[in-house]
Amino acid sequence: MTNPRIARDTSPPEPEKTIGARLKHALRADLLARRKALDIKGKTISDELIGRRLLDWCAAHAVASLGVYHPIRREPDLLAAYNALTARGVHLSLPVVVGKEAPLEFRRWCPGDALEKDALGTLVPAADAPVVQPQALLVPCVGFNAAGLRLGYGGGFYDRTLARPQRPLTVGVCYAFGLVEFDGEAHDMPLDLVLTDAV
Repeated sequence: MTNPRIARDTSPPEPEKTIGARLKHALRADLLARRKALDIKGKTISDELIGRRLLDWCAAHAVASLGVYHPIRREPDLLAAYNALTARGVHLSLPVVVGKEAPLEFRRWCPGDALEKDALGTLVPAADAPVVQPQALLVPCVGFNAAGLRLGYGGGFYDRTLARPQRPLTVGVCYAFGLVEFDGEAHDMPLDLVLTDAV
């Protein structure tokens, strides 16, 4: 017989999604800390290696239009590769957040063009820059798993962008230590490829 004075946990089991979200949060914090701790010389070498791999991939796939990113929070800095792509005639664009639940918009950009801060503090092309639909996207990752699912910052902007019917080729960019284990959720969109600095 149950003693009514003894407190019992009558709450329902924690949903799997919540458990998955907590794991992703812990992984994200660990990976961001590791990225922050990278020494300048090692990071520069890794960035150059990823940049060369990006150039090779674009040449192999005849990429003429590429959505890129402006690095934040010590993401791989691929400006040298962007300059080389522009010299090859590849049209570049940068992502812009146009709504909290909306997919990203891409605006034409060339290295050296003026950028302005959006509401989130991210540098983006001016509002009058042409909106484009890039052939391929370069997507920065905090981490990724063996199935090609991306661990980002948790806003879901790239997932919503990639969920559209006519999605572009999508290449993730991440340091090799970002390969971690986590289960995908229904909204997670797989990348076509992940470029890293792994030798």
